[in-house]
Amino acid sequence: MSEYECYALDFCIKSLNILVDTGSSNFAVAGAPSVDMTSYFDTKKSSTYQSLGIEVTVKYTQGSWTGTLGTDVITIPKGINGTYTINIATIFQSENFFLKGVKWQGILGLAYSVLAKPSSSVETFFDSLVRQAKIPNIFSLQMCGAGLPVSGSAASEGSLILGGIEPSLYEGEIWYTPIKAEWYYQVEILKLEVAGQNLNLDCREYNKEKAIVDSGTTLLRLPEKVFNAVVDAIGRTSLIQDFSPGFWAGAQLACWDITEEPWTMFPKLSIYLRNENSSSSFRITILPQLYIQPVLEIGQNLNCYRFGISSSASTLVLGATVMEGFYVIFDRAQKRVGFAVSPCAGVGGLPLSEIEGPFSTADVASNCVSTVSLHEPLLWIVSYALMSFCGLVLLLLIILLLLPSRFRHRYTENDIVNDESSLVQHRWK
Repeated sequence: MSEYECYALDFCIKSLNILVDTGSSNFAVAGAPSVDMTSYFDTKKSSTYQSLGIEVTVKYTQGSWTGTLGTDVITIPKGINGTYTINIATIFQSENFFLKGVKWQGILGLAYSVLAKPSSSVETFFDSLVRQAKIPNIFSLQMCGAGLPVSGSAASEGSLILGGIEPSLYEGEIWYTPIKAEWYYQVEILKLEVAGQNLNLDCREYNKEKAIVDSGTTLLRLPEKVFNAVVDAIGRTSLIQDFSPGFWAGAQLACWDITEEPWTMFPKLSIYLRNENSSSSFRITILPQLYIQPVLEIGQNLNCYRFGISSSASTLVLGATVMEGFYVIFDRAQKRVGFAVSPCAGVGGLPLSEIEGPFSTADVASNCVSTVSLHEPLLWIVSYALMSFCGLVLLLLIILLLLPSRFRHRYTENDIVNDESSLVQHRWK
């Protein structure tokens, strides 16, 4: 998760700052004070709050929380007039969620309702707005943290536009890629290039489990095989020799003299996505300023950096490392995600991101994504139900096949008795 201030996202709950997360679907805020949390939502002071008495737990890649589901009435200061009743969870217990020094006290999940907890029947914040305010089923996000030092307390700016697109927040053309499945914002990655050189991996490696656009994930996360290939390619094309393995693994920082800028030593990274026209693609490119990320000063004479890419078991996540370079449009009505160059993604007046296309897809498979994802909760339930049913049918068949044979072997002329009840008992010994 990344930190984005409420004042920059055009809406607040009282004085609470909210983290915008396109990788989850619950709206939740701190419901009690803690050592590291002095600002929270006191439901007793809200005349419109109503508890539903339902306990809910949400787990993320990092951290989790447990809270009580309820409803309340909100207003949005800019752009959308009126008051609206929405579902809101008040968090009373958490683990590695409200990290020390963070400046947010809640999370706004903007993914699809299928991911909502405790069930998809919990209407999401954005679905409530679309239904009640009659706004278009589209929102867009600009994350402006590129080139800023990263830490738990760093404050980054940005804009969240509910119900549309703001032309002043992007430059050039918007390129759209289809949403492959409506749970996370799952897209299709065709290939990756480092310094303009194709990694030459099977495109299914990029979409091994799923590839998603997730503002709540800080880094660019890559399936292990893809991650290793990217690290190897960066190592071969950069001007760094004998680089520490701990840096690539995220366990160590790399530091340079304060007068040096290491970004010139690293290559560009390009990600190809399938275009709306399935026979073509476009690429989004990030400069090293987005994935070689400065951290707060360690000493007077050194600037230190972390690697903004990490390994995952099987999911590719376009997190803040990538999203900070672009204005991203989540067009749910037309089932597509759009990317355009963000003017706030720049350091020293130079852009840190690029978009180019179209390109032919003749060199990749016609479909790099499985048509059915068993990781989707509903499909898991259906698959388990079908497997249970098939198992029951198989068990009955086995019993029917075995019983006659068993009776023939155990029931002989010497076993015949006159009492009918004794006969029944004997046959089932």
